[in-house]
Amino acid sequence: MPHQAITSSLLSIKLWIGKRIFGLVGQSGVRISPHRIIKGPCEITELAALTYIAEHTSIPVPKILNIYHSRDGLYIELEYIRGMDLQAAWLGGHLSQDQKRHIITEVTGYVTQLRSLEPPHTEIVASANLEACLDHRVGPSTFGPFNDHAEFHSFLRRHIDIENCTQTFGQEVIDCHSRRYRSCFTHADLCPRNIIVDNGKISAIIDWEFGGWYPEYWEYTKAHFGQIEMPDWYEGLEFEKYDDELRAERALWRQCDQPGMPL
Repeated sequence: MPHQAITSSLLSIKLWIGKRIFGLVGQSGVRISPHRIIKGPCEITELAALTYIAEHTSIPVPKILNIYHSRDGLYIELEYIRGMDLQAAWLGGHLSQDQKRHIITEVTGYVTQLRSLEPPHTEIVASANLEACLDHRVGPSTFGPFNDHAEFHSFLRRHIDIENCTQTFGQEVIDCHSRRYRSCFTHADLCPRNIIVDNGKISAIIDWEFGGWYPEYWEYTKAHFGQIEMPDWYEGLEFEKYDDELRAERALWRQCDQPGMPL
């Protein structure tokens, strides 16, 4: 029997047993033992980001234990992280004010680590493995990579010339898309539901499928994309703020949402 067929059969058995004994974890995970889950189908961008972050930072992420390639796509066997997502803990009254402040300080430190990583090219926009990116703010499919921010920003505007987009998008977009930025490694979905906490501390940051190299403002603006009712969370965030870029992005969200989707 071919190796892939054996792998697919093993994956199917693990998922079948896991669903019946341990149940589901999140939207795409199955717990297969007290200490392991299988997530999938996954994007290669998530595998690349998890691998890169584990190798280059001390940010707590689920450990990769196995990889399966099946007809349905890529599945990743991961360490099971005990705890509660930060959104549930925060809104459910499970955290003291001191614990909230400590968690915000932890997040700030982890974002600082991401922003300290050296990009392979100053203005690259790409996944961790320097290939196409994924971000549902842009669309459901992968896009890029881009060699510079001008190319990426043009894509976000659906290639409307920057000189001709005042009436469509407003001056904020022109101003921000005319500036020079550096690329930073970015989680790109750093919202409370993707932060697992236990006993008032962060035990893992999860869901790295959007992770990659983006303009330096992307982490801040994406943290406000689909903003939830946690004002003290947003007010407490201590990493560098890009309010001009947030206004520009909000204009694009209204007028040109998901530019990766066909018209």
